[in-house]
Amino acid sequence: MITTVDDIKTIGVVGAGTMGLGIAQIAAMAGFKTILFDIDQEALNKAEKTIVKNLDKGIEKGKVTVETKDSTLALLSFESKLDNVIADFIIEAIVERLDIKQKVFNTLEEVNSENTILASNTSSIPITQIGANLKVPGRFVGMHFFNPAHIMKLVEVISGAATSKTTAEVTYELSKKLGKSPVMAADSPGFIVNRVARHYYVEGLKVLEEGVADVKTIDTLMRSSGFKMGPFELMDLIGVDTNFSVTTSMFNSFYQDSKFRPSRIQQQKVDAGHHGRKSGKGFYDY
Repeated sequence: MITTVDDIKTIGVVGAGTMGLGIAQIAAMAGFKTILFDIDQEALNKAEKTIVKNLDKGIEKGKVTVETKDSTLALLSFESKLDNVIADFIIEAIVERLDIKQKVFNTLEEVNSENTILASNTSSIPITQIGANLKVPGRFVGMHFFNPAHIMKLVEVISGAATSKTTAEVTYELSKKLGKSPVMAADSPGFIVNRVARHYYVEGLKVLEEGVADVKTIDTLMRSSGFKMGPFELMDLIGVDTNFSVTTSMFNSFYQDSKFRPSRIQQQKVDAGHHGRKSGKGFYDY
């Protein structure tokens, strides 16, 4: 049984998208042997290139040494078969769909020992729901990073109904070892940050829908009010599709409470493939 962060030698990350590759990067930078999994080999190749680019940018800014880059890449391995993701601590960072997450964790539980801690980077789905079918739900926990994961300091550590106190404490200490500033949170849709921040996006979209102001005006005014980014700039950075998925999940989790109602405008953007910076077009062109 893993009872301290010192018991963790190998970290697995499932999903080589923007969040997954960032988590894998910081895990390897912290000295952990790290396995990054994705079913798509092209996604793995892209992730490796992005990690190298991130490290090179860190070197240019004087925040990363050449030695750190070399040691980080030496600790990283890339895997396209989920059965080969064997680790002491595994973090899932895939699509925000309950059925897919549960299927992945069922497989991970089968191929790993009962000592392995399983964590989800979900933005909004209750941890209790995701871990409901696990044989050992006490070793399942939420570990919510923020984009970009290799830069943003905050991590929410979420305990589901069955999460053991030890599992939560080890996850909290691991977050600190990864250079993050963790906070403990109880299990609730959207947890802390996404629940509070959801209305920044939702109300911005309502103002746009009602024709009160256009995208650029809303963003400009919000930045003038002290926010670092306007709601539309932030949605483009996070991913319009990811943001829409989280809003939809919270809307359903709160029994269609109108204050979380997804926007038709955002739905249209997702349907058109305008996912923000990562696709080259969102509410703005890149």
